[in-house]
Amino acid sequence: MQKLPPSRRLIHALTLATSAALAASASPALALNPNSTSVQMFEWAWPDIATECTQWLGPKGFGGVQISPPGASKNANGWWGVYQPVNYVNLTSRMGTPAQLQSMISACHTAGVRVYADIVVNQMADASGTATDGSTWNAGTLAYPYFSASDFHANCGIADSDYNSPAGRSNVQNCRLGGLPDLATESSYVQGQIANYLKALLALGVDGFRIDAAKHMPAGSWTTIMNAVKAAYPTTLQGEPIWVTQEIINDGEVDRPSYFPVGTLNEFQFTSAMRDVFRGNNGLSLASIPGVMGTWGNWGGSWGFIQPQNATVFITNWDTERNGGSLNINNAAGNDAANQRYTLANVFMLAQGYGEAQLYSGFKFSDTGADRPSASPYSGGSPQINVVWDFAHRWTPLANMVAFRNAATGQAQQNWIVGDNGNQVAFSRGNVGFVALNNSASAWTRSFATGLPAGTYCNVINGTKNAAGTGCTADAVTVDAGGNASFTVPANSSGSTPAVALYTGQKASGGGGSSCAVTFTIANANTVVGQNLRVVGSVSGLGAWAPASGFALTIQGSGANVPWSGSVSLPAGMAIQYKYVKWNGSSAVWESNQATGSGNREFTSCASGSQSRSDGNFKF
Repeated sequence: MQKLPPSRRLIHALTLATSAALAASASPALALNPNSTSVQMFEWAWPDIATECTQWLGPKGFGGVQISPPGASKNANGWWGVYQPVNYVNLTSRMGTPAQLQSMISACHTAGVRVYADIVVNQMADASGTATDGSTWNAGTLAYPYFSASDFHANCGIADSDYNSPAGRSNVQNCRLGGLPDLATESSYVQGQIANYLKALLALGVDGFRIDAAKHMPAGSWTTIMNAVKAAYPTTLQGEPIWVTQEIINDGEVDRPSYFPVGTLNEFQFTSAMRDVFRGNNGLSLASIPGVMGTWGNWGGSWGFIQPQNATVFITNWDTERNGGSLNINNAAGNDAANQRYTLANVFMLAQGYGEAQLYSGFKFSDTGADRPSASPYSGGSPQINVVWDFAHRWTPLANMVAFRNAATGQAQQNWIVGDNGNQVAFSRGNVGFVALNNSASAWTRSFATGLPAGTYCNVINGTKNAAGTGCTADAVTVDAGGNASFTVPANSSGSTPAVALYTGQKASGGGGSSCAVTFTIANANTVVGQNLRVVGSVSGLGAWAPASGFALTIQGSGANVPWSGSVSLPAGMAIQYKYVKWNGSSAVWESNQATGSGNREFTSCASGSQSRSDGNFKF
């Protein structure tokens, strides 16, 4: 598969900063969340990340937050300025001061969240000027704080052809990426400056690093740097191994296994695969996933995925959503969030067991070079979700799937099921979790082998257990003694998120795994030819509020106002809300002309056996 070389990507230089003057004394290790899922908080300010760790990331089970480069960088009217560093000794950045950085790290640790810093040390800023910390530089004379001209490679360019074979590796690693001055990372002096920078960040409590443009630097150089760092810091201040992942886009020149000793790699094959299967590119569909990436215990597939212990995966990041390399969320041109492909792909990533997962949280844009918003992510302390900052990590389906992933760690993928059109798939994670995804325009109704113990489970795509733990805040699914469950996954055209996800941590105590056969009867609906009546409500058996997936009743005679009735198996002992809806196959007429909210009918289903709901007349 053809990959976009970095010379065709938006310039994504580097930055970070080291502050030997700042060294925090070690504090007692805190209880941290499982580290299976982190989130990239692109260009969020340090105080805002501290707030988000406390209010959301910690309580929802996120294991880490990846922050933007925290050092002195070029002042620029564009997001890419933070990726052009000026020095590695001052931690004054666009995101905040050193004191704010330290405070944020402490707040995140207290909330159970690790902090990973983006490290940009392959190149330095172009042109000349005054950096975010007040220092100055001149790329023309290679004059940078703590570096001289002898610390840089000669001025040469990287051709697109250099990415096509190992013969081009020397140019990729020794010439200028995007024309930016290229540090000689094989130099012992340069390695020492980088190692000091990483040690200074570890002293502040940082838990790990993402290495930007890693393949543009020799793997051996990074092995030497990390050996020096680990000699001083065998573990983080929290007593854990230092987390490292590396930005390496696979192509003909890079030797990916040579970087495995340094840390995991960003597996861009996964990012590209999710783009193509969810968009249906090149004849691919969700059913193509096992062939493309391999299966549990036999990873690799036709695209040559690296093994999961070496991989970090994400659906998008700040580069790929701007250069077409992935599904995108914030780009006004071709937004994949509007048609739910982006949400479904993230649900799949968090449900499957390959690699470590990262969500992405950025800001909306139409100009790919646009700077971050001037507006705060909060107003009066309240998050402004999907306004200028997207807050994707707070979207209910994505946020609730973090705990699913934590619970399913180490559980094999099983019970792979494909729907009729190839864009409907389901699978279980051992006996802990189950997910079904529908990327088609048709609802998917069947009995699924979930692998779960019998019980009533909350569909975490839409909600969680109620405060008492006896029921769900949204729809629920009942699993029988054989581990099977019958329900409908809404179409990816219904307005509802077209997925169902269940796991043992969201098993409601009410109902005890039993089901209740409920008979609904309604009359005087004044239907016309082509309309039928459906019961649409808060549980999957009633369509999870999607009329196209609601339970269809049967007319009891002829005429506009005769009764309609039907029986459906629903979770036992569950508080259920619903309405009757007239449906003609494409449009809905709700009772009281209101989809949900005031006027909902409600009841608690029986503990076992059957019950009837004789509801009189349709409400106009």
